[in-house]
Amino acid sequence: MKPRLLIPMLVCADAAAQIAFCQAAFGAVELSRRTGPHGRVIHATLSVFDSLFMVHDDTPHLGSRPPAADGSSPVVHYLYCDDVDATIARAVAAGARVLMQAADQAWGDRVGRLIDPAHHVWNVASRTA
Repeated sequence: MKPRLLIPMLVCADAAAQIAFCQAAFGAVELSRRTGPHGRVIHATLSVFDSLFMVHDDTPHLGSRPPAADGSSPVVHYLYCDDVDATIARAVAAGARVLMQAADQAWGDRVGRLIDPAHHVWNVASRTA
């Protein structure tokens, strides 16, 4: 049977730095990495909990570009974890900036929003209900 997965791919100006951030902030595990000329990351696969995501450096000939620095990316990654406040603290220590302080929400999640050093936006959440 063929795999049936949806795996997001994060495009970065410095994929190696993004991998290090995800490891420090979210406990990501690097499963694979391929580098090309000048050491740029062509492809890397990471896992966080039971989920996979890919990271690579920008690839202009494919139209792959990193998000803008203002946090206006149309994609927000929603990361469920055990302790929102501790995860946000680790992310900030690794270079993220808080866009929304963690707070309990009416739908039963405690959620905070971050922008990481590569300008990807993350909602970090835990269930409270």
